[in-house]
Amino acid sequence: MGADPSPRWRRRKEARPHEITAAALELFAERGFAVARLEDVAARAGISKGTLYLYFPNKEELFKAVVRDAVVATIDEAERLAGSFTGSSFALLETVVRRLAARIVGTRAGVIPKLIVAEAGNFPELARFYHDEVARRGFATVAAVLRRGMERGEFRPVDARAMVPVIIGPLLLAALWKSTFEPVAAEPLDIAALLDTHLDHLRRSLSAATPEGGGP
Repeated sequence: MGADPSPRWRRRKEARPHEITAAALELFAERGFAVARLEDVAARAGISKGTLYLYFPNKEELFKAVVRDAVVATIDEAERLAGSFTGSSFALLETVVRRLAARIVGTRAGVIPKLIVAEAGNFPELARFYHDEVARRGFATVAAVLRRGMERGEFRPVDARAMVPVIIGPLLLAALWKSTFEPVAAEPLDIAALLDTHLDHLRRSLSAATPEGGGP
């Protein structure tokens, strides 16, 4: 008798949802959420439409799974890091910002903010889901880092809630630029230089040692 094929089958079955979400992300990026069809996602993933329905009952649930696979794991990681980090608060902030940038800007997941903006009017439930699972949690994590820095005397007093969009904004701009303008031959952003410049500005503006009224 041959070897039991079930272990390989289990590996394939466990991997299949991630193969489907990867195919879906490619198609959503190419065609937009509204236009992309489940049968096309299934074809891209190399499965039947019936098999796709075994994992995802509709396109909305598939999109949520795409977001979970592509982005939410990074938010989970940032939350854990913020709760366990032992270094300086700016080192923590830099680590969180760079990891968010690597996911939001440095991978195909960078198209997701554009999809949310484009489809929010017709699919408000998806926008609400993205807000709750990604934006709200990401903002809360960065705000917690800012409060940590102020409590430890490392950051000057700031309105953490108002400061968070200032920190996240350039990352979203970079993602939108990369997914919207670079495909039509716009000059690519130098993401590394943007991040270095942004973090240098944050270091100067948040430092508790910065003289009131600014400094060099």
